[in-house]
Amino acid sequence: MARRIEPTDDVVRRLDAIAGPLPEAYQEDAWTGVRWRIRKKTFAHVMVAQVGYESAYFDITGVRDPTTVLTFRATGDELLALVHAGLPFYKPPWSPTIVGVVLDEDTDWDEIAELVTESYRFCAPQRLARLLDQPSG
Repeated sequence: MARRIEPTDDVVRRLDAIAGPLPEAYQEDAWTGVRWRIRKKTFAHVMVAQVGYESAYFDITGVRDPTTVLTFRATGDELLALVHAGLPFYKPPWSPTIVGVVLDEDTDWDEIAELVTESYRFCAPQRLARLLDQPSG
């Protein structure tokens, strides 16, 4: 089996700049790639989908090139819109609230910041999620 390709340091740093400052969020290595958690709940997970390893991205798109993907949680109208948006978004089958997105040279990092923050809000205890609504400073 091919050696697992990991996300680039640049992608991990960009995501950590978004997810790391969220209240009580932390980064850790995952079974593949890197994930960000609040308590025991994962709210963002970046990995490289590649041949030789099971991948919902491959199953859904048929693309076989190594592809950096981020999974996160969404609900309500946002979930519905993302599920029907098409690429770069896709819907993994293992959870009703998980959405994936391809991260590449066309990625809108402001949109990724919003999606990761909303995913955190979904996973965090209400007390911590409310901190996002307070003015900074």
